[in-house]
Amino acid sequence: MGRPRTNDDSVKDRLIVSATEMFATRPRELITIRGLAAAAGTSTAAVYSLFDGKDALIAEVRDRAVAGLFQKLSAVPSSGDPLTDLYELAVAYRRWGREHSHLYTVLFGGVQRFDPSGEVGAADPVRPLIEAIDRALSASVLAGEATSIALSLWATLHGLVTLELAGALDAATAESTFRPAILATLRGWTTHPT
Repeated sequence: MGRPRTNDDSVKDRLIVSATEMFATRPRELITIRGLAAAAGTSTAAVYSLFDGKDALIAEVRDRAVAGLFQKLSAVPSSGDPLTDLYELAVAYRRWGREHSHLYTVLFGGVQRFDPSGEVGAADPVRPLIEAIDRALSASVLAGEATSIALSLWATLHGLVTLELAGALDAATAESTFRPAILATLRGWTTHPT
């Protein structure tokens, strides 16, 4: 059994929810501690006592986004077909982005910088993707360098999800474009393109 929730937990949750929405919809430099506190129905002192200030609150929002996306992608089961696995990871990524649009925007809208050359950490959302790409490379289904493959797949996927979340693609277009675009990107890296 976990520890009982306290009033601090409730205030912390409200601050995180408010910060997530604000950082997803406004430039960071225009967001103040006072505005964050007011949106959460608390005092500026709570931001400092619970988070040590705005930067730590931003880090907490980012950490929640990273953890949520990692959990969603890690839940995708592996099959005997690495290309199917990669497509299913893309579907899970899109689903998480649609279900958590503010966290998605915070994660990929400037607070978090995607660095495909960095070391992949244990709970890095890109880990399931890299592992599936490695399986596809080992099975000689894909040819190329794992980071380049991951970056091209992510660029396609991120572009589609971002356009969908921004309303630039209506639901029918987003749905009809998703599968062919992801499969075409993967096909470009296959050892025997068709």
